[in-house]
Amino acid sequence: MADTHSDQLLSEVAALPQLPGVYRYFDAAGAVLYVGKARNLKRRVANYFQKNHAGTRIGHMISKIARMETTVVRSEAEALLLENNLIKTLKPRYNILFRDDKSYPYLKIASHAFPRLAYYRGSVDRKHRYFGPYPSAWAVKESIQLLQKVFKLRTCEDTVYGNRTRPCLLYQIKRCSGPCVGYIAPEDYAQDVANAEAFLMGDTQAVLTQLEARMMSHAEKLEFEQAAELRNQMSALSRVLHQQSVEIASDKDVDILAVKVQGGKACVNLAMVRGGRHLGDRAYFPVHVEDATQIQHGERDIEGDDEPPASDAVEVQVLEAFIAQHYIDVPVPATLVLSELVGRELIEAISQQAGTRVTAVFQPREQRRHWLEMACKNASLQLARLLAEEGSQQARTRALVDSLELAPDDLDNFRVECFDISHTAGEATQASCVVFEHHAMQNREYRRYNIEGITPGDDYAAMRQVLHRRYGKLAEAMAAETDAPPAGDAAGAGTDARPGTRTARMPDLVLVDGGKGQVSMAREVFSELGLPLSLIVGVEKGEGRKVGLEELVFADGREKVYLGRDSAALMLVAQIRDEAHRFAITGMRAKRAKIRVGGSQLEDIPGIGPKRRARLLQRFGGIRGVAAASVEDIASVEGIAFDLAEEIYRALH
Repeated sequence: MADTHSDQLLSEVAALPQLPGVYRYFDAAGAVLYVGKARNLKRRVANYFQKNHAGTRIGHMISKIARMETTVVRSEAEALLLENNLIKTLKPRYNILFRDDKSYPYLKIASHAFPRLAYYRGSVDRKHRYFGPYPSAWAVKESIQLLQKVFKLRTCEDTVYGNRTRPCLLYQIKRCSGPCVGYIAPEDYAQDVANAEAFLMGDTQAVLTQLEARMMSHAEKLEFEQAAELRNQMSALSRVLHQQSVEIASDKDVDILAVKVQGGKACVNLAMVRGGRHLGDRAYFPVHVEDATQIQHGERDIEGDDEPPASDAVEVQVLEAFIAQHYIDVPVPATLVLSELVGRELIEAISQQAGTRVTAVFQPREQRRHWLEMACKNASLQLARLLAEEGSQQARTRALVDSLELAPDDLDNFRVECFDISHTAGEATQASCVVFEHHAMQNREYRRYNIEGITPGDDYAAMRQVLHRRYGKLAEAMAAETDAPPAGDAAGAGTDARPGTRTARMPDLVLVDGGKGQVSMAREVFSELGLPLSLIVGVEKGEGRKVGLEELVFADGREKVYLGRDSAALMLVAQIRDEAHRFAITGMRAKRAKIRVGGSQLEDIPGIGPKRRARLLQRFGGIRGVAAASVEDIASVEGIAFDLAEEIYRALH
């Protein structure tokens, strides 16, 4: 194994210290292969290169290593935290990886003389109170509605609140106490806010006791109207607690984590309990599960005597990866209820990071056991749904490949790129390119192209331009590879013989939204670039432009094909085509709005602020008018000197 690696890499391995740390392996193209941690860097990393791992997944990974980086840390806990920070940042090929999710939503009680309830997502500001995080927007909105019913706190924006002269509809339906028009005293509203906060933190009994004491105090003073209001509030809260009786427990903040692995896929279901209330759950699906778990199993053969063996259970590895990566960015509650027994050092590490003691519970009892059973059931259901959807999408991919008589090297890597042109009467022309691969739309690889230098409304010229821009350099690179002499082992490391490296990948199919005209234009471009015409397929509208009657038009002379209204292949083609159309339209509309308003083009010019921009747009009727004006005309606008007018003219031409 060592013969395949450079002397420099092996000397770096030999020079490693016998200290805890984190190591990263890179391939010849600079892509990250693997991130790992070790109590003893020298022992762990050296064994990768000294032992024979031929014929195994870990051996395949080791054969790709071209260089490495290491970081020495002070403790195992630091190594664990750094390892998972790097995994989340670098996204290695052979680590279990949980994709970044949207930030969790919170319920915010905004700081104000009369604080308001609000849905919030983003970084927190200490001057406000935040409760959560919640697993979904629906959970936040449900909690807000609940607090409105019981405590009648306002939800209106401050600008609306400050300009009210009479109460809104929420007051009429008893969802707000009307602080905007002085229908409630500041001290009473503050008490309602305090009760709402106590309720959110799980102190429901304390809230009921306090409300009862206030009610009795008003009754003793013969203030029956106020006492009745508090009685109604207690009744509403009691109804809520009765409705939530299944969810209320002595635990305040708990996360319940259940993992399910099947068919090479995994699901981690996270259920959240906040303030004693079960708020719902969210499913996470990691990638690289099969590769990563086999690599970790292979590590058992290279670990030193001072290292504990890696766990055999895939479920444990997946759950540990989730805990380590998830709680880097998300506050960790005091208690974690887990479906698998994870390593003690992991819990100690996240406790150290959080600065509070975190307790992990395995095989829980009573209410916690019911929560875990629900989480396990949901994990199974979500994974079954994913497998069913993937199976259906794989069937569609297979149907398309069979219908077009294609023979891809790997169906899972079958790649389709689809183009569409969008504009409004020639204005703001944009082309879109969407990508379908791994049986799913790859929205991170979508691209938009601003089309310029053509006759407005000429869709054929627009298609010609975007195809040249998309495939021109790729065709040159492929031609250069073909003309180059055969490379040796060192030179050829990290390259791919087929036209499809990670940096330059020619698709297996190119769809264009259009019939014979667009296909003819695509054929001309591919002929000029020396690319195979068999890749090009046009999606032509059927009779009456009805959905389901589309026909496929080929650039290589084959006859049109009608797949059939219920064809799985047509469903996939329509899905990709519609996504390209949607992506093009949204981009075109954004560009059109920017041009019509003209703000950004002028704002980018040094010396143009809001006032000067407004004067220019008002004088010339918009950005097009400014662009059509001469330097002298621009200089005639108040506040625009001749030098600045020249700068504006140059920027717009």
